[in-house]
Amino acid sequence: MTVHIQTVRFDADSKLIEHVNRKIEKLGNYHDRIIKVDVFLKLDNVVHQIKDKIAEIRVKVPRHEFFVKQTSKSFEESFDNALDSIVSQIKRTKEKQAA
Repeated sequence: MTVHIQTVRFDADSKLIEHVNRKIEKLGNYHDRIIKVDVFLKLDNVVHQIKDKIAEIRVKVPRHEFFVKQTSKSFEESFDNALDSIVSQIKRTKEKQAA
């Protein structure tokens, strides 16, 4: 599984990168054939004082690609919510394949 983390309009600190990597490792528990995971962390509304933190996750497995985008006031919250959505998409797809 290849993991690619990209930040847009800011530089992520090591704590945030570690948080993302630690959580991404657990994706292997839900699907054993994950090829690639792309994580995009973005700052939105740069012109305003309140900046929205966007997390996008794209997971590629054979014959499927999952994508989620979440926004909140912290990167950790956005990423965790997006990861929860990705996990439920993966579970749903695996249940359909098993049926």
